[in-house]
Amino acid sequence: MSFDSPEEVRSFEGGMGQMELVQLERGPVGRGTFKPGWRWSEHVKPIAGTDSCQAAHTGYFVSGRMKVVMDDGEEQEYGPGDFAVIPPGHDAWILGEDDCVFIDWQGVADYAKPAQ
Repeated sequence: MSFDSPEEVRSFEGGMGQMELVQLERGPVGRGTFKPGWRWSEHVKPIAGTDSCQAAHTGYFVSGRMKVVMDDGEEQEYGPGDFAVIPPGHDAWILGEDDCVFIDWQGVADYAKPAQ
């Protein structure tokens, strides 16, 4: 298995990145690439159809910077080398001019997956 030849690719609105998935026995693992200017509420919300991201994420930031704001207003910023546990109920966006790459072991089963 390799993210360089993923089993599934889900593109974000406006060409602002993608989620590449590989299927493990315990479920999918995703590599998200988020372009500068990406924001969940603009580029995934139309796909998800929820007011905020309802996926729980557990993962590792390879590159770039992301700000996450919970529905209750709590804020966290992540960058290269950071491990994150992000509960459901948040918005997020990219900080700076670099792509943000995030490996997610938990929240990708339905992330950016169009409704059937």
